[in-house]
Amino acid sequence: MFRIGVNTGFAVNRYPEPDIWTKIVADDFKVDVIQFTVTLLNPFWPRDYVLHKAEEIRRLCDNKGIWIQQTFTDAWTRLNHLTSPDPEERKIWVECFKTMVDMSIIMGAEATGSHFGILSFNDNNDPARRMAMMQEGFRNWEKVAEYGAGKGLKYVYFEPMSVPREFAGTIEETRYMITEANKNIAIPMKICLDVDHGDLQSDNPDDTDPHAWLRAFAHESPTIHLKQSYKAGMGHVPFTPEHNEKGRIKADEVLNTLTKMGCTDCSLILELGHRERWPNDYRVIEDFTSSINYWKDAISKI
Repeated sequence: MFRIGVNTGFAVNRYPEPDIWTKIVADDFKVDVIQFTVTLLNPFWPRDYVLHKAEEIRRLCDNKGIWIQQTFTDAWTRLNHLTSPDPEERKIWVECFKTMVDMSIIMGAEATGSHFGILSFNDNNDPARRMAMMQEGFRNWEKVAEYGAGKGLKYVYFEPMSVPREFAGTIEETRYMITEANKNIAIPMKICLDVDHGDLQSDNPDDTDPHAWLRAFAHESPTIHLKQSYKAGMGHVPFTPEHNEKGRIKADEVLNTLTKMGCTDCSLILELGHRERWPNDYRVIEDFTSSINYWKDAISKI
């Protein structure tokens, strides 16, 4: 079945209080699955505080009938992390991801994830160094997965991105990376697809075609990020009538592609962005509600 859910990035610095954002999710959005973004509970904060707050969030979500399916980094933690050029920093981030595993287990999540890593320009511009750092990323994800396996995590996952130094911007590289990542890992490495990602510099038109990505990796993707766009990499646009009229992401077409691929057990996660500007900053609930209703209506017609 298809489940409509939300990424909690909408709540960062607007609705940081767990009792408020859980109420918005359940009562305003009327969805029961979320992808929890760790900016709301930063794993670098004191460990006792983080785990205590994770327990509080779990109780509030349980009371509202909300399932935290995954934990995830977000725009505020879009850092080099497991492929940092600094080896000491990479070690620190491995420990950070272990804390994310602990948070995930407390919250009842099945997985934790992020982008694979981000390279500095210096590392990305040297092909040998780029490959070495990719291998370093595999090793560090294996460490996180091994820890997660011991705690009961089902899988880890990464999101294919849109520029070469952020990895997996092409279908070919993503296929290579998901294959390599699963060779020596304790629990599966999966993917969180995004209908608006893909390398705009690629010569292959499939790399900016959301349906080509869905056909290639829907079976590897327990969650898929949704947002409207007019062209690949445009931004985190809501599915409101004015944007849907011009946008390239059509709910019925996406659902048709997923159904044809046999992907019918998937969470479709709205990842919308609202700049801190008037009036966008005050349209969050309205835009999410409109977007959710748009997708629910499409699902009801299958």
